[in-house]
Amino acid sequence: MANRRLDQPATKSFPQARDPERIGQVSERIARFIGSWRFIAWMTVVVTGWVSLNIVAPQYLRYDEYPFIFLTLVLSLQASYAAPLILLAQNRQADRDRVTYAEDRAHNERLHASSEYLAREISAIRAALGDVATRDYLRAEIRELLAEIKEQDKGAAS
Repeated sequence: MANRRLDQPATKSFPQARDPERIGQVSERIARFIGSWRFIAWMTVVVTGWVSLNIVAPQYLRYDEYPFIFLTLVLSLQASYAAPLILLAQNRQADRDRVTYAEDRAHNERLHASSEYLAREISAIRAALGDVATRDYLRAEIRELLAEIKEQDKGAAS
């Protein structure tokens, strides 16, 4: 009690019993199921069965008469749980997208730097090739020399 300060809120340390990653995975599975045609089909069957049972069944089997207040409560409860689960799944997807975009941006920056480097290297090679004799240039020079030698041989022979 002597270490307790009155100007700061009391803190209680609870053990970390829940794994946020596991909760996120479960919420994504539920959100994926809620967004499927299979869920819509099941909900249609359940609601149709519920309404049919409460309209057609004998009076002693009916548990939710015509305004179907209990059905409304059940559907509202399902929606109140579904909405946060879907939002949680969307937040996790947004986090994954953010990481993917950052990795793509870094990859694109590396590619851009590599292409700039290669462009500079090619430019340097082109500049250096301006001073180097190419194969075509050497062949042309050799042909000219050969032609001159043939002319000199013709002149010396005549």
